Amino acid sequence: MRRVVCNGLRLGLRDVTEADVPALHAVYGDPAATQHMPFAPRSPREVADLVGQAMEAARAEPRLLYVLAVVDAEHRDVIGVARLRVEPEHPHSAEIGFGLHPHQWGRGIGTDLVRLLLSFGFKQLGLHRIWGARSPDNLPAQLAMLTAGMVEEGRIRHHLRTPAGWRDSVVHSVLEDEWTER
Repeated sequence: MRRVVCNGLRLGLRDVTEADVPALHAVYGDPAATQHMPFAPRSPREVADLVGQAMEAARAEPRLLYVLAVVDAEHRDVIGVARLRVEPEHPHSAEIGFGLHPHQWGRGIGTDLVRLLLSFGFKQLGLHRIWGARSPDNLPAQLAMLTAGMVEEGRIRHHLRTPAGWRDSVVHSVLEDEWTER
């Protein structure tokens, strides 16, 4: 199994481990951090189960799911989670998603994280297309994806069922030949 390690100036990405459960619960269990996600805040047990599933997915051949701890480069603290899922029917394409602890908001960390995910996908995995979907109300995610070079493609109506009901998603993408590492 190939371990994922990807480093930027302010952030790093690495495979999640059982030791990350408390830090990931600080994101997945936080009502503010999950307000735009399609699920209610998760319990510590649910986060532990997600980490276990991620560790199992990391052993799969071919590997299609990368659940990565977002690590502050200076202090080495886990400050968020990132996800990249290669589409089995289209192995040249992958979907990204991410969540950061609310204490990290407003510092450009989301943009840095999207850039790092794009670099990982294009440079290490050799992808051709990377896309992500966001809540129409999640303006910080919109800004992060646009600033990182992704293009807004459009809106998928009633794309996800959330605890509050059906929610639209706005899709952003970038192609390998449009992407430039900044």
